[in-house]
Amino acid sequence: MRPLAVAPEPLIRVRELSKTFGASRALDRVSLEIYPAEVVALLGANGAGKSTLVKILGGSQAADSGELWVDGQPRHFASPLSARRVGIVAVHQQVNDGIAPGLSVAENLLLDELCQPGADFWLNRKRLFERAASIAAGLGLELPLEQPIERLGQAERQLVVLARAFALQPRLLILDEPTAALSDVEAQRLFGLIDTLRSRGVAILYISHRLSDLQRVADRAIVLRDGQLAGEFSARQLPEAVEAMLGHALDTHVYEPRTAGREVLTLLGAKIAPQKQAFDLTLREGEVVVLTGLLGAGKTEIAEVLFGLREAAAGNLQLDSVDWQPGSPREAIRSGVFFAAEDRASQSLIADFSLRRTLTLPFLERFTRGGFIRNRAEAAAVEAQVAALGIKTAGIDVPMNALSGGNQQKVVLGRWLLGEGRVLILDEPFQGVDVRARREIGQLLRDSAAGRATLVICADVDEALEIADRILLVRDHAVVAEYPRAGLSRATLVTALAGVEATFSPVQATPRSRASA
Repeated sequence: MRPLAVAPEPLIRVRELSKTFGASRALDRVSLEIYPAEVVALLGANGAGKSTLVKILGGSQAADSGELWVDGQPRHFASPLSARRVGIVAVHQQVNDGIAPGLSVAENLLLDELCQPGADFWLNRKRLFERAASIAAGLGLELPLEQPIERLGQAERQLVVLARAFALQPRLLILDEPTAALSDVEAQRLFGLIDTLRSRGVAILYISHRLSDLQRVADRAIVLRDGQLAGEFSARQLPEAVEAMLGHALDTHVYEPRTAGREVLTLLGAKIAPQKQAFDLTLREGEVVVLTGLLGAGKTEIAEVLFGLREAAAGNLQLDSVDWQPGSPREAIRSGVFFAAEDRASQSLIADFSLRRTLTLPFLERFTRGGFIRNRAEAAAVEAQVAALGIKTAGIDVPMNALSGGNQQKVVLGRWLLGEGRVLILDEPFQGVDVRARREIGQLLRDSAAGRATLVICADVDEALEIADRILLVRDHAVVAEYPRAGLSRATLVTALAGVEATFSPVQATPRSRASA
C-alpha cells in the first residue's frame, strides 16, 4: 500500500528482513516500502521489533538475512555514517545516545559536520556559534548554545538531537518517539517542521505510542507484532492499526476520581530561584496529582526540591505536618519520599544490573544480615513484585537491558513500591511505553495509591488527563493554576499550557500565585 501523490518508485524497499538475538527472533521476514514525501507510522507494542528495524535501516545493526534497497540499489550499511551518506538519518528513542557530553549545545548541533574530514573551518568558535545559531533559528528554536549539553533537561536535549538531524538534510528521517519528552505545544512545532520536510520530498518513518501524534502526521501505518508484519493501514484506519498492534480492540479508559485524604506533603511560599514567583503545593493521601507544563517550565526542578536534589530559594516544606528539609536524596528516601527520574536509562537503571538487584537496590539493607544478602528473601520479594506488576521477563536475574521499555518502566515503579513510601514522585513514567503498558502502569499507580501521595510529572495532555485526580499547571518555575480532573476538557488544558488568555470558571481552575492570593 502506498499513498497517492507520491513518486511511483519507493525510496526504501525492505524484503524478508530477519534478525535474531539468541533464542529471541526480533524480526521475522519483514517486508515494507517507504516512498518519498510521505510520513509512515511504525506501530508495535514494546518488544515488537520496531527498534531493531530502525537500527538496521540506520546502520547501527546488521540483519541476519533479507534485503535492503535504496533508490532501487541493494545496500548494506556497516555503520550509521554509511547510512547517512545515502540520506538515511535516525533519531533514536534514547536521547542520550545522540549527544556528546562535555561539549556545548552548539558543538552538539554541529557534531556531524565537526567529524567530517577537513572540518577545521568550524573550529573557529565565532563561525561555529554563528552556524549553530543559524540552525536553531531556522527551526524556530531558542537554545543556550554556549551551555554544556549535560546541563540541559531531557526535553531540551531532544530538541538539540532533532535539530541536528534536520540540519543533515535527510532523504529518509527516522524519528523514534520524538515527542516523548515534549508537551503538546512543543510537539505541534515539531509537526510543522515535519510538514515542511514532507513538502520537500523527504520520507519520514515515525514511531510513537501517542495516537494523537499519528493522527496529526501519518499518511499510513505499518504494524509490527512479535517481530512480524501485522498489516498496513491508511491514515483513516489508525484505530484498526492500534487493534492490530495490541491484538484486541482499544477500550476507552477513564479512571474514577478519588477522594483525597489528609495532607502528606506541603510546600508553602516556595521559590525555585530568588527571582521566580512564589507558589504553594499540597499533596494528599490517596490521590494522583499531575504536574504539567511546557519545556523549561520547571516541573523537574520542583520535584528535585521535594527529593533533596535542589535547595529552594525560599519556602517552607512539611512532611506529615512536620517541618522537613531533605539535605540529600538519601535523607528523602529514609523519610519515605521516593523519586524516579525522567531519564530512565541513565538515572534510574544500570544496564548490566539484574532485574533482581535493580528492584531491591534502594532497600538492600532489608535483605541483609551480618553483611550478607539473604538471597532467598530477596528473590521471594522480587518474584512477588514481578508477578504483581505483570513484568515480562525470562527470570529475575536477567540484565535490565534485556527487557523492553515498558517492562523497564514497571521495574522502576516496582522498586519504589517495595518501600513504605509516603510520597512517590514519577517524572514522565509513560515515556516510550506502549498504550497497553501505559494503562497497566496507570492502574498500578492508582491501585497502590492508598496511604501515600503520588505526584506524576507529565508533559503529554492525554496522559495527564488519563491518570490524574488533580492537575497542577507549571509556568516559569511556579505552580500557577490547579484543575480538578472532573469536568476538565482537553481543549481547556491545551489552551492553558499554550499560555493563551482564557476565562476559566472557579470550578475548573484555581489560581496558585501567592501574589494574586
